[in-house]
Amino acid sequence: MAEEIKCARCGQKRPSLGYAPVPVEIGQRLAQEVCQSCWSQWLQQQTMLINHFGLNVADPEAQQFLLDQMRAFFFGQGAQADIDTSKQGTIEW
Repeated sequence: MAEEIKCARCGQKRPSLGYAPVPVEIGQRLAQEVCQSCWSQWLQQQTMLINHFGLNVADPEAQQFLLDQMRAFFFGQGAQADIDTSKQGTIEW
């Protein structure tokens, strides 16, 4: 079981993520400073970002955008992108 840490995002003492989810420098920091619950929230946020902005995750610019958003989401470094949800559920095809 992963060790308990004070999560950098929520500030609560919870089990750490325990593994580096991305193979770059921020991955080790996430493994040591982020709880599993906040990582789950990030996965939902990441999906919304990819869909909202139509990102191609194979594109290096999109990857950098997601890493920047990850830093903002977990550590407050930089600004988070706005996702307009005001029309959610009202679009008809």
